[in-house]
Amino acid sequence: MAGQSQAVHSDEQPVVIRQASAADAEVCGKICFEAFSTLANRHNFPPDFPVPEASIGVLSTMFSHPGFYCVVAERDGKIIGSNCLDERASIAGVGPVTVDASAQNRAAGRALMQAVLSRAVERKFAGVRLVQAAYHNRSLSLYAKLGFVVREPLSCMQGPAIRKMLPGYSIRPAVAGDLRACNDLCLRVHGYERSGEMQDSIQHGAASVAERDGRVTAYASSMALYGHAVGETNEDLKALIAAAAAFQGPGILVPSRNAELFRWCLGSGLQVVQPLTLMTMGLYNEPAGAYLPSILF
Repeated sequence: MAGQSQAVHSDEQPVVIRQASAADAEVCGKICFEAFSTLANRHNFPPDFPVPEASIGVLSTMFSHPGFYCVVAERDGKIIGSNCLDERASIAGVGPVTVDASAQNRAAGRALMQAVLSRAVERKFAGVRLVQAAYHNRSLSLYAKLGFVVREPLSCMQGPAIRKMLPGYSIRPAVAGDLRACNDLCLRVHGYERSGEMQDSIQHGAASVAERDGRVTAYASSMALYGHAVGETNEDLKALIAAAAAFQGPGILVPSRNAELFRWCLGSGLQVVQPLTLMTMGLYNEPAGAYLPSILF
């Protein structure tokens, strides 16, 4: 449906879905900020975006990046929401999906989700994933109805940088020459690569790797909500977390079922900010190693 518009009818003016442009980012970013802030405040959790400029910046990047397919929802010619599909890997990631508060619970959210899921089918992605706020009952219900399966409870964790180098490890910024090793590691742990995301992160200087015995045993696209990390073992992942200069944004996403890693993070001074849920559709392999998902998957 790229470049085309779709109308979803209800009892009022129809919701029209069209592909987003860079010019839509400011309006959609403000809607995104208000939607997330309103929801978080209602449940007494900190918002994902501290100021509107943060969400505008995120959507500006997504709307103009060739690796993302983004759509907006309009009613009566007015933008009321947006959604994005990260297409940089064989698994697609959804989000952020947001709808203006005045237009919620009136079909727009479902229409935005169906638009990116149709795109995923059209592009033959092996699977689609997303991360949702565990306290948001409506989104959990919507995604389940659309076919997503709950896979992993997550804890967003934040705190002061640990600033510790674990014995036996060398931590350094990732470079282009590390891409193959990172791809191989992700493939062994998850069954797919995230090469496109890592290329972007390396170019922006956000990625890092942990080396043990002269080889890469863990990497992170960034230590942030929008970054993911993969390690052969918990110790490999701990080395990366311990050496991070900071945990950007709301924090890192730690799989709550990984009791050893979760307990170590708590013991190292990190605190749980909010609970989230990883949900998947299509291909899913139980991870064969340690990992931190991003807010997309």
